[in-house]
Amino acid sequence: MWGLAMFKRSSNKSFALGRLKTGQLNKTEEQYRVYLDMLKMAGEVLWYRFEGLKLRLADNTFYTPDFAVMLSNGLIELHEVKGFWQDDARAKIKIAADMYPFRFLAVKVKPKKDGGGWEWEEF
Repeated sequence: MWGLAMFKRSSNKSFALGRLKTGQLNKTEEQYRVYLDMLKMAGEVLWYRFEGLKLRLADNTFYTPDFAVMLSNGLIELHEVKGFWQDDARAKIKIAADMYPFRFLAVKVKPKKDGGGWEWEEF
């Protein structure tokens, strides 16, 4: 019989239950928000907004980047913060990059053993 009991684990491991509500940052996105605040204080970023834009890719298909970021030179970049990639998310950002005149960046936390910080991939 299938049910919740089938998925109980004897260990104390936690499993992700899915995406947070719209407008709520996960831990990695919150860390990146703090990083953007530092760039803003340094004058490198003029403005940013979490989930501030929604781009239409096709009928009933949209892409909402994690952060819309305006740099000090006035250019707007769209930043997607990921711990890992699912195929549909990678496809959506590639399609959006082909359709819209923004710079699209994927942002990932670098492991502490590799010096920490952030690594970027441009689309």
